[in-house]
Amino acid sequence: MKFLDEFKAFAMRGNVVDMAVGVIIGGAFGKIVSSLVADVIMPPIGLLVGGINFTDLSWIMKDAVPATAGKAAEAAVTLNYGNFLQTLFDFLVIAFSIFMFIKLINSFNKKKEEAPAAAEPTKEETLLTEIRDLLKAKKN
Repeated sequence: MKFLDEFKAFAMRGNVVDMAVGVIIGGAFGKIVSSLVADVIMPPIGLLVGGINFTDLSWIMKDAVPATAGKAAEAAVTLNYGNFLQTLFDFLVIAFSIFMFIKLINSFNKKKEEAPAAAEPTKEETLLTEIRDLLKAKKN
């Protein structure tokens, strides 16, 4: 039972739960951004470069060999650089989106730090102020 109690204490700690929520939200955010890139951004870019679908771009290193009477068919060997370009572009859009989101959060935090609330003076500060005022009055 001690092992299960330790595991429960570990799994229910705030950091682990926060991390799990972050991973789930990050996965959902990744799907949204992937859809944005694939369905909204890439079609106009493909149109600009002549209707090319980036995911279909590949370099055929060895042509396919059809089956013959004594030999099985061989698939073509291709280097699929278009899919890599698409994934790279997805990454750049996701990274930029996260950068802008973090920048927005930091600007909110900065505004909170710049506007500290007017604090009441402590008893010590009040006493020191009174002593200062008495010394000024005694001097004059």
